[in-house]
Amino acid sequence: MADLLCRWLEVLGKKVIHVKNITDVGHLTADDIADAGGEDKVEKEARKNKSGEITKEDVLAIARKYEKEFLEDEKSLNMREPEFRPRATETIKEMVNMIGDLVEKGIAYETNDGVYFSVERFPDYGKLSGNTLTNLDKRQEGARIEPSEHKKHSADFALWKKKVGDNANHVLCWDSPWGEGFPGWHIECSAMSLKCLKPTRGESFLIDIHTGGEDNIFPHHECEIAQTEAATGNKFVGYWLHKRRVNFGDEKMSKSLGNFLTLSDIEAEGFSPLDLRYFFLSSHYRSHTQFTWKGMEDAKKARLKIANWIEGIDSMASESQNPDFESKIKDLIKDFEDAMNDDLNTPKAIAVIFEVISSSKNGISKTSMDGLCKFIEIINKTFACFDPEVKAEIEIPEEIKKLVKEREDVRASGDYAASDEIRDELKKMGYMVEDLPEGPRVRSL
Repeated sequence: MADLLCRWLEVLGKKVIHVKNITDVGHLTADDIADAGGEDKVEKEARKNKSGEITKEDVLAIARKYEKEFLEDEKSLNMREPEFRPRATETIKEMVNMIGDLVEKGIAYETNDGVYFSVERFPDYGKLSGNTLTNLDKRQEGARIEPSEHKKHSADFALWKKKVGDNANHVLCWDSPWGEGFPGWHIECSAMSLKCLKPTRGESFLIDIHTGGEDNIFPHHECEIAQTEAATGNKFVGYWLHKRRVNFGDEKMSKSLGNFLTLSDIEAEGFSPLDLRYFFLSSHYRSHTQFTWKGMEDAKKARLKIANWIEGIDSMASESQNPDFESKIKDLIKDFEDAMNDDLNTPKAIAVIFEVISSSKNGISKTSMDGLCKFIEIINKTFACFDPEVKAEIEIPEEIKKLVKEREDVRASGDYAASDEIRDELKKMGYMVEDLPEGPRVRSL
C-alpha cells in the first residue's frame, strides 16, 4: 500500500520523501499492549541459535540477517527504494533527547524500572483509535487487571526501560540519563521519522502521511501521536492510511498464529513475485484480503494478460481509423486517474485498464497511439508489475499450441482463408497470434 501510494504521488508530480524504519530493537514478545513487556524478539531468536550467553553482536547479526532477506524480497516485488531506511539502533541519541524533552516538560516521569509517558497529561489520547482514557477505564471495570506499581495510570507506556528486574538480562542496551537500558517501540518510530524528515516548527503538521497495518492503530500509532505532539507542540500527522489485514482461511495471516507464507513459498508454487504484487494491489487497501491459491492463479492470468497486451501494442497499430477508441482514450485516462485519486481505488483502476484493452481490440490508429502510450506509462509507473522486462512468460495450453501449429501448416500451403479462420477461433478462445519474421508469437487477450 505504501509503495503504491508513493508511486501514485510521483505520477501526480509530487516530490516524495519516504521513510521506512528498521526497528531492530524494542519489539518485545508482548508488544500488542501499550506498555510492551516480555523478551526482545530478536534476542529470543539469537538465544535459539547459540548455547550460553549471547552478545550484542550476536543479536545484531540476527537483525541484519532478516533485514537482508526483507530487502531482497522488496526488490523481487519491485518496491520503490525509500529515501531513508533508519535503524532504531542507530537513532538512540535522538530517542534519548526526545524522552528528555518529555521529562523536562513534566509529561513523562522516571520510575525504578524505566521512564513512562503520562497519558493523563495528554488530553487528546485516543483520538485516532477511540481508545480514550474513559473508554479504557470502562473496559477494565470488573477485569482482573492490576495497575503496575511503577505507573501512575495503567495506560501509561514505557519510553525507556531500565536494565533491571525482568530486563536485567537484556543485551541490546545503551547509557542514558536514567541508567542503562533500551527504548520502547513507540518512541523509536517517532524519533526516526522526525530525524529523517527534519520538519520545521512552522508547519501545520510534522508528517504529511503515515502508513501502517490496522493492528498498529492501537496502541502503537496512538502512542506515537501522544509522545510526538507532546514533545514538539505540533500536530504529528496530516493523514493516516491503514492497510487491512490479509486473511488465510478464517484467520488473519500472522507469524504468531503460524499460518503465514513467505515469498519463497509463493515462488515454489510457480508464481512470480509480481503475481503476488498484482494480487495485493487488485483489492482495496481498506478491505480485508482473502488469500487463496485460486486468487493467485487469477491474479497471474490477469497480470500476464495486461503485460502481454502492452508488449504487443506496436504490432496492433494500423492505418485504419478506430473513431470510438480515439474518442475514448482521453476519457479512460481520466477515469483511471479519478479512480486512483479516490482513496487509491485500485479495483476500479484495474477495471479501466481492461476497458482500454477491450476497446483496443478493433485496432489502434496512429493518431491515438500517443494517448495510449501515455496511458501505458501511467499504469506501469503506478502498478510496477507490467513492464516487459519483468514479465513472466505466458503458459500456452497444449490445445492452443496445436491450433497455432495447424495454422502455420495451412499458411505454408497457401490456404490463407483457413489460416484466418483458425486465427478467429484462437481469438474466441482468448489468444492472439502475431506473425513475426522469427515465427508466430502467441499472447493472451
